[in-house]
Amino acid sequence: MLRLRESRVGGWILVSSLSDASTVSKQDLLQLYGWRWQIELDFRAIKAVMQMDVLRCKTPAMILKEVAAHLLAYNLVRAVMAQAARIASVLPRQLSFKAALQLLRAFEQQLRHGRHTRIECAHQSILLAVGRMKLTHRPARVEPRAVKRRPKNQPILTQPRAVLRACLKKNQQQHNARFYSAYGSAIGV
Repeated sequence: MLRLRESRVGGWILVSSLSDASTVSKQDLLQLYGWRWQIELDFRAIKAVMQMDVLRCKTPAMILKEVAAHLLAYNLVRAVMAQAARIASVLPRQLSFKAALQLLRAFEQQLRHGRHTRIECAHQSILLAVGRMKLTHRPARVEPRAVKRRPKNQPILTQPRAVLRACLKKNQQQHNARFYSAYGSAIGV
């Protein structure tokens, strides 16, 4: 049997398996809930902002590598944000993850192929810019869980491109043959 504890705190009703009120106070539960919410936001950033909502690999081993690469990239962006937050004297959670990622992508080629002295200068500029990308304080923000953009009308690619190209060419040849047999004499072909 699972023992649960229900607590009213901060306008919320929190249910937890941490049932001993003497070791975990209501305020501790509220703080744990806030941390859990930050983890959910991190998962959303990884899936939506970093476009990991659809895994593209087919084998389990490659899927593990794809997830690991996304997590590595996420942690690298967060490391840049932590450095920028220290310089700007703010908390890293007060900075925009999406804006930091966009800025790093914009400077990607310069960071990858620049000379050492220019990379150092670009690095400092990026840190200062990321440190200015603060999120506004929105304590009671509520957003609907809905997709704004509609999906495209094209079907999803479920077969290799070469197979589908061959089908398209075959259909085109059949169409041309029917057209020329019906109208070829009329147009002089």
